[in-house]
Amino acid sequence: MSRSLRIGFFDSGLGGLSVLRHAPTRIAQASYVYVADSAYAPYGDQTIETVRERSFQIARFLLSQEVDAMVIACNTATALAADLIRANVDVPVVAMEPAIKPAMQQSRNHRVVVLATESTLNSERYLNLKNQHAWDGEVIERACHHWVEALEQGDLNDEELFKLVADELRDVRSEAADTYILACTHFPFLREQIARALHDEENIIDPAPAVIEQLARVLQVTPRLISTQPPEFVMYTSGDTEQTTRRVKSLLGLQVEAKPLP
Repeated sequence: MSRSLRIGFFDSGLGGLSVLRHAPTRIAQASYVYVADSAYAPYGDQTIETVRERSFQIARFLLSQEVDAMVIACNTATALAADLIRANVDVPVVAMEPAIKPAMQQSRNHRVVVLATESTLNSERYLNLKNQHAWDGEVIERACHHWVEALEQGDLNDEELFKLVADELRDVRSEAADTYILACTHFPFLREQIARALHDEENIIDPAPAVIEQLARVLQVTPRLISTQPPEFVMYTSGDTEQTTRRVKSLLGLQVEAKPLP
């Protein structure tokens, strides 16, 4: 595969980096363009119209960057804007899924918890997936918007983050579910805190690896090849570039200078 393969990712903020980080381990010799729409994060707090408009404009920007495919690395943008984007771009578009089907398959008692934003949980796309795959099980839902804000700002220490997560999950644990779905791309960065709050007793599903596997299938990338050097990575943000640069370093360990989104 040549290095000309270029893949675009976008999210309301930095959460989509939890998806992008899996790409180099599956798709070798590709470069990446990431857009963090942090000025509008979280999308879960925005109107449907705003999310659709922002998502469409960012998709057009990624096309101007000559990407060969794009990943909507945001569950809310997927739920509200994936169909619009797919109908208006001429490159493959891979989007997030709440992973209800694999969660039900893995759950021993058929009780699963979906951790997401309110917009995702209320979307027609999500409700259709739940109706299709919940079968005879039960889906418990919890919107955790403030987790997104905490990760975007990065101003909480480990114990404060753990308390934030534990407080949210305390009453959910009484539902006796054994499987939890991270249906917001920000939440995998809190996996350690979530597992600790659940006492490592439950199964936690991160849909990101399956999304990257789908991207590889769409791009016909075979076999599995691992890059031997760091990929080219360009970062744009509608938020504060210096803060974004610091957060990328903190979350991924990469020194990437964020650029302002035109």
